[in-house]
Amino acid sequence: MKKVILLIFCVVFACCCFAQQVRKVKIGELTSYIDSCEHPLVVSFWATWCAPCVEEIPWLQAGVEQFKNEKVELVLVSLDFDREYPKGLQDFITKQKFKASFFWLDETNADYFCPAIDEKWSGGIPATLFINKKTGYRKFFERQLTDRQVVPEIRLLIATP
Repeated sequence: MKKVILLIFCVVFACCCFAQQVRKVKIGELTSYIDSCEHPLVVSFWATWCAPCVEEIPWLQAGVEQFKNEKVELVLVSLDFDREYPKGLQDFITKQKFKASFFWLDETNADYFCPAIDEKWSGGIPATLFINKKTGYRKFFERQLTDRQVVPEIRLLIATP
């Protein structure tokens, strides 16, 4: 009986750890992921030390959750310092109970990676990209969104042209 309980605990623990996995990517890998995605994406660029970023993420999560039948995916791209990857970042995500697809951008030159996301992005965070390849919808915000702005933006994201 103890072995069965231990096995169940290990499986549950492994699933929880896997759910919080943060993938290390270069900007080319991230843009390939975004460009190849067949469903709507809300891509948030954030950092653990950015209070407006951390405040905004629950609003993004709640908004995406409302449109789960539309297969809207929340992608959180951390711009944290390399000393935080992976443990500090994963611990923070777990503590905050964030749910999304997680990436850590392994880049330091904002003049290189920012224009790959949006030509007008100066590097400020939070920054959020709403993109739907099927409809051609693309909108970028270089500021914190309010809790009241998220759902209307997602509605535009999934609207049929």
